[in-house]
This record gives sequence, C-alpha cells and structure tokens, in this order.
Amino acid sequence: MEQDFIIYVIEMLGTFAFAISGIRHAAAKHFDWFGGYVCGIAVAIGGGTIRDVMLGTTPFWMTTPVYLICTAVALLTVAFFGRWMEPLKNAWFVFDTLGLALFTIAGIQKSLAFGHPFWVAIIMGCITGSAGGVIRDVLLNNEPVIFHREIYAVACVLGGIAYWAGIEAGLPIEMTAIASFTLTCLIRFLAVRYHIQLPILKGEEQIDGEG
Repeated sequence: MEQDFIIYVIEMLGTFAFAISGIRHAAAKHFDWFGGYVCGIAVAIGGGTIRDVMLGTTPFWMTTPVYLICTAVALLTVAFFGRWMEPLKNAWFVFDTLGLALFTIAGIQKSLAFGHPFWVAIIMGCITGSAGGVIRDVLLNNEPVIFHREIYAVACVLGGIAYWAGIEAGLPIEMTAIASFTLTCLIRFLAVRYHIQLPILKGEEQIDGEG
C-alpha cells in the first residue's frame, strides 16, 4: 500500500510538472487561459492517450477526473504565481524527469498486459513519456524539442530496454521497474547536466527538386 501511494504521488507530481511545462510554453507565446490549459493537458495526457488508442482501450484519463483537475491547478499556479516560479525551474525539471520515467514504465507494463511483444511495449513506453511534448510543440508552432535538442525520448527507449533486460534475466518485476526508472532518470539528468546530445544530421538547406 505504501509503495502504491509513493507511485501515485510521483505520478501526480509528474503530471503536474508536465502540465506546468505546457502552460509555461503557452504563456511565453501569450496564449489566453484556455490556450494554456489545452497546451497543459496535451503534455499531461497526450502520450498516454495515444498509447491507449493504439492499444484499443479507453484512454486512462476518461476513468478519473484527477488528471484534468491537476492540469487546472497547474494553470492557476502559473497564472497567479508565474513570476515566482523561475527560481524553481530545477525542481520542475526533477518532477518532469520522474514523471517521464514513471510514465515510460506505465506504458511498457500496460502494453505487456495487453499481450504485445516487448519491442512494441518499449515504443509504447516512449510514446507515453514523450509524445505529449511533441503535441505541445505542434500546438505552439515550434519544432519538437525531442528531435533537435535534449536527450528525452532516447532516455525512454534505453529505460525500456533495461526493463526488457531485467525481465529476460528473471529479475522480480519490482526490481526491474526500479532499475528502469533509475536508468531513465540518470540518463536524463546526465544529458542535461553535461549537455549530451545525439549527433546532428548534416545536409543542404534545401533538398534539390523541393521548394
């Protein structure tokens, strides 16, 4: 029961941090409250919704209003306390990373429960953790950051591979989940701390025959 409570708290903190991320980006573009809420909810539930639709099940947020309420609280927090939030950006980053790792594991476990092979589960875990940010960037007319800046989705994939390796090694589910969670967080923290990025593709500004 205590373990479930801890996971629930981390999930809510992650959801709140995801929502804060979307709303702060919307505020930077001077969106109104509704636009900010839409961007916040896109980050908070977007990845999990895509996963559930692809798995052919009811999207998780349709069974409880807690995610919508959490995003509303995030909206009010940014609206009324936004000017005091800048010094807390490191704390939001930590919550965001914890949520990323937890949602990745949740996506993997749910996919496996539906009988899908591990390679599908890893993809679903990555979608659960990172697709919401892509939706946010599309709504804001920005290039998705996971394609050209920080290691984000890659951390989900490597965490998913660690989960698969733990299962293949016969480790208990709890130990496997902890190892996957820790690795995903560690990769994300180290990538940001030391500015680690994937190699950049080199090419012409305009492809011949296009434009």
